Amino acid sequence: MSVGVFCIQLDSFGLNLALPQIGRDLHAGGDGLQWVISAYLLSTGTLMLGAGRLGDLFGRRRLLVTGLAVFGASSLVCALAPTLPVLVGARVTQGAGAAMIMPVGLSLLTNVYPAELRGRATGWALGIGGIATACGPFIGGALTESVSWRAVFWLNVPLAVLGAVCASRTAESYDTTAPRSVDWSGLAGATAALAALCVVIDRGPRWPWPAALAGVAVVVALLTLFVRRERAAGHPLVALSLFRNGPYMALTLAGAAANTTTVMFLFVVPLTLQGQWDLSVVLAGTAFLAPALAMALAGPLAGRVPPRAAVRLMAGCLCGGALVLACLARTSSFTLYVAVATVGGAILGVANSLTLIATQALIRPERAGEASGVTKTVITVAAGLGVGLAGAVTDQDRGVGSEAVADTALLITASGCLAASVALAVWNRLREGMVRPDRAGGIGG
Repeated sequence: MSVGVFCIQLDSFGLNLALPQIGRDLHAGGDGLQWVISAYLLSTGTLMLGAGRLGDLFGRRRLLVTGLAVFGASSLVCALAPTLPVLVGARVTQGAGAAMIMPVGLSLLTNVYPAELRGRATGWALGIGGIATACGPFIGGALTESVSWRAVFWLNVPLAVLGAVCASRTAESYDTTAPRSVDWSGLAGATAALAALCVVIDRGPRWPWPAALAGVAVVVALLTLFVRRERAAGHPLVALSLFRNGPYMALTLAGAAANTTTVMFLFVVPLTLQGQWDLSVVLAGTAFLAPALAMALAGPLAGRVPPRAAVRLMAGCLCGGALVLACLARTSSFTLYVAVATVGGAILGVANSLTLIATQALIRPERAGEASGVTKTVITVAAGLGVGLAGAVTDQDRGVGSEAVADTALLITASGCLAASVALAVWNRLREGMVRPDRAGGIGG
C-alpha cells in the first residue's frame, strides 16, 4: 500500500515543474500540456468509486495487484511516449490503475489489521507513501533537470513490481455478506456521472457559459439517474444509507476542502520559490524539503487520533490551513516563507491522512472498499478543482509562479478552507448538543 501510494502521488505532483520541458521535448504547448496532469486526475476520480466496491466483491488483494500491474505497465508507456497524445492516453490508463490501488488498498488494510492497529497501520502507509506527495516537486524537478522527465515514469516500474509482489503475499479479503454480483447499471451510471462531473470541473471554466451550464445539467441528470437506480437495486453499488452517516459525510466533505487546499499548496509554493525568489528547479525543490518532510511525518500522527476527536481536529486543521495560506500570500521574507510553509505541510498532512483513517473507522469492515471508494472519489474530484485554480498561477513561458496571481489564488483557497472549518465546527457543536443515539446512522453504525 505504501509503494502504491508513493507511485500515485509522485505522478500527481512530480510533473508540475516538468511541464515546460515536456512541452519542449514533445513539441507541444498551450492548454494541451495541462492534460498531462488533468487526464490522470480525471481518470482516477472517475473510476475510484466502482473500483472500491469491486474489490469488496471480487477480492481486495486481487484488485490491488491488478492495479499495481496496470500502473506499472502504463508508466512504461509514459516513459517511452513519442508524442503528447500518447503520453496523455497512457496517463489515463495510469489513472485507472491508481483508481484500483487507493480505495482497494485502504479497505485491505482495514480488513487485515485488527481494530486496535488499524489506524496506525493506515497512518504509516499513508505517511510513507505520502513522502511522494510532499517531495514530488523536488523528485520530479531534480530528475527532470539532471536526467529527464521520463525518469519519473521509469522510477514507477520497479516500484510497481515490488508493490505487486508484496500484495500477492497477503491473504485475500472479500465482503462475505453480499453475493458476488455487480450492479453493472449502477457502475455504468456512476462512471458516466463522475466522468461528466470531472470534465466540467476541469474544462468548464474555459467554455462559454451556455456550454458550461449544459454540462452541469448533464451531470445533474446522470447523478439523478444513478440515485434512482441505486434505490431500486437489490445489491447496489453504493448503499445510499452511507450518505446518511453524518460523521462519515462530514469528514469526507471536510477532506475534500483539505485536499483542494493541499493541491494548491503543493502547486503554488514550489512555483513561487522559482518565480518570486528566482530559484532553479533543484534549489526550489531543496527549499521545499522542510514542508515536504513535515507533511510526510504527519500521516503516522493522524493514525493515533481517537475517532471521537477526529471531527474537532479536522475543523482545527482546516482553520490552520486557511491561516497558513493567508500568511504565505503576505510573506515577503524567504526564511519566513519556508517556515510558514513547513507549518502548513504538517497541518495539511494531518488533515489528509485523518480523512482516510477516520472515515474507515466509521463503517463496517466488510464494506470498507465501498466507503473508501466514495471518500477517495470526493477528495480526488476536489483535487481537480485545486489543479484548475493552480493552473492559473503558472507562467506558460517560464513555468513559474506569477506572484500577484498566486497570492490571489492562495487567498481565495484560504477563504474556502476557513468557511469549511466554520461549517464543520458548527455542525459538530450542534451534533454534540443533541441527544446521542445508541448507534450512528448509515452502514458504519
